[in-house]
Amino acid sequence: MRIVVGISGASGAFLGVEVLRALRRQPDIEIHLIISRLAEETIKLELGMEPEELHALADVVHANNQLGATVASGSFRIDGMIIVPCSMKTLAGIATGYSENLLLRAADVCIKERRKLVVVPRETPLSGIHLRNMLTLNDLGVVVLPAMMTFYHKPDSIQEMVDQLVGKVLLQFDIPFERYEPWGGLEEDL
Repeated sequence: MRIVVGISGASGAFLGVEVLRALRRQPDIEIHLIISRLAEETIKLELGMEPEELHALADVVHANNQLGATVASGSFRIDGMIIVPCSMKTLAGIATGYSENLLLRAADVCIKERRKLVVVPRETPLSGIHLRNMLTLNDLGVVVLPAMMTFYHKPDSIQEMVDQLVGKVLLQFDIPFERYEPWGGLEEDL
């Protein structure tokens, strides 16, 4: 399996790091990574990490200005792409087909080739513009999976909440994640 992971400049860089770590634990997945310029700044601010530290979690790292990269072409076979976190700027670029950089172009290729594209928007509150852009992507077959935490598994930590979100993202590709706890149903009728 070959997956492209894009990290854009929205708050929540940790979500992208954790998706990369979970994918890295899967031996049969080739990971291609694209980090936007604003994501590089967010990674430093929120995590105290240099973006290069994430490079070790990928098999191939593409510069966001490298529009001639393999992932910019539909003839390069991938199983899909995850953008986590996905800023509203990136979401708008994808929704309008504005492929000014590799992150946007790779997403555009997924849409045109009918490949799985999962975006994890991280913004609150949402404006009508944001919602319309999400609806546009949904109508194009993109999975819009907002970074919303769940509580039914009774998390004890932020890490457990993040793990649930990572599990939901990976579930879109039928990739198992041992830390994900699916809903087990209620024991009795309410």
